[in-house]
Amino acid sequence: MHEIGMFDRPGPLDLEGFKDSGADWLDRFKPYLQDGRTVVCSPHEVYGPEQNDLVLQLRKRGISQVILAGMSANLCVESHLRELLEQGFEVAVVADATAAAQHPELGDGYEAALVNFNYIAGAVLSTEDAVRELAI
Repeated sequence: MHEIGMFDRPGPLDLEGFKDSGADWLDRFKPYLQDGRTVVCSPHEVYGPEQNDLVLQLRKRGISQVILAGMSANLCVESHLRELLEQGFEVAVVADATAAAQHPELGDGYEAALVNFNYIAGAVLSTEDAVRELAI
């Protein structure tokens, strides 16, 4: 991610070069992300949300329950999980919508994260379960 400059933006509010940069929204997701209701928080600095406005954006909207998924289970997703729990949110993780690196020497990041998710998350769900819960 760092080698291709995925996070190289001058600032969180600067959209210069964002469109078609590789960090832009996939066309199929644009109707959801640009619907006028979806809030996009400023990017996080390393792994967790401690340096961005995620908690502020959630609190401004009266949101107390969060569902997490993402591409780096043992780094970003777990860091967000831990910080959001510390901030008093109820947090669930969607396990099959989460991934992680597998390294021959460092091990399986996904399996490591699943162990911790099961220890500390309010719930560990499948995508099917998450969709069903959101429909209620």
